[in-house]
Amino acid sequence: MTEGITYAAAGVDTEAGDKAVELMKAALGRTHGPQVLGGAGGFAGLYDFSEVLTYRKPLLATSTDGVGTKVAIAQAMDKHDTIGFDLVGMVVDDIVVVGAKPLFMTDYIACGKVVPERIADIVRGVAEACAVAGTALVGGETAEHPGLLGEDEYDVAGAATGVVEADALLGPDRVEAGDVLVAMASSGLHSNGYSLVRAVVKHAGWELDRHVDELGRTLGEELLEPTRVYASDVLAIAGDPATQVHAFTHVTGGGLAANLARVLPAGTVATVDRASWEVPAVFRLVRELGGVPRGDLENTLNLGVGMVAVVGADGVAATIARCKAAGIDAWVLGEVAHLGPDDDRDGLVSGTKGVQAGAVRLVGDYR
Repeated sequence: MTEGITYAAAGVDTEAGDKAVELMKAALGRTHGPQVLGGAGGFAGLYDFSEVLTYRKPLLATSTDGVGTKVAIAQAMDKHDTIGFDLVGMVVDDIVVVGAKPLFMTDYIACGKVVPERIADIVRGVAEACAVAGTALVGGETAEHPGLLGEDEYDVAGAATGVVEADALLGPDRVEAGDVLVAMASSGLHSNGYSLVRAVVKHAGWELDRHVDELGRTLGEELLEPTRVYASDVLAIAGDPATQVHAFTHVTGGGLAANLARVLPAGTVATVDRASWEVPAVFRLVRELGGVPRGDLENTLNLGVGMVAVVGADGVAATIARCKAAGIDAWVLGEVAHLGPDDDRDGLVSGTKGVQAGAVRLVGDYR
């Protein structure tokens, strides 16, 4: 009699999954404060939410995201300890734009084959970034999908929950004509537009180990530069009355104009001066190698601006000072004005992500 088909024979190694959990437990533990109950391996992560009792009207904020096809670069380079930073940045920095403190996060990794050391590297990156953001990593899931994903393939996703006092909520309701846009520099490509970037690299026939003088390192090292995690710094800026922050926008998929328009009230237009900053080398390289039109670049990549604060005119100096103290380059990007019924609508970006709010106009040329 032949032996029956086992789970292991079907391609799933539960022992490897258990080993991965053991390898990542210490990294998870370093993100835990007294609010986290239990440890790794439970069915649910537990978080003591008693602090909500000090709020007058607490609002919960939640976000979920992945890192797109940037994982293909990590897999090609067999380097997996930075992709977790990208995941955390994409998730928690969406939460802090409304002024919410991200309390806890969970992650999900789907892979073709569980290689414990690789999974542990990914989760260590998530945990390190959570520590930077001041967010507890309370749990997650690793799923082995043989036959659906190749042995060296994986994808990652995550979700986080935060809280904000209702009367401290940031957003379009606070923004008004005369407000100023303060740009906060990105660390590079972050985690958006990699399908375009990968297509350009393939078209150019460049290898990831190619040293690029303009970048000062290899192409692969530049493409794997982790997403900047702004969370703690954004909350510090928002908590300083001198900054007069009214809104933030996280520059992710869709580019600067599309994301900025989402946090402006209807009837306003933000004018962004392209000449106010020098586009970093990696974005210029993508443009030149692929002959990518400027409109495509602006609608896909952050071009060096990862976050924007919309502040009262008297709060500009304090906001820039706060950014620079945190090691983030910052500058005046433009300003908000009324959009009159007879004003020129040509070139305006609005109505993105299904949000009917304000509009953005990019003017001038990049330096």
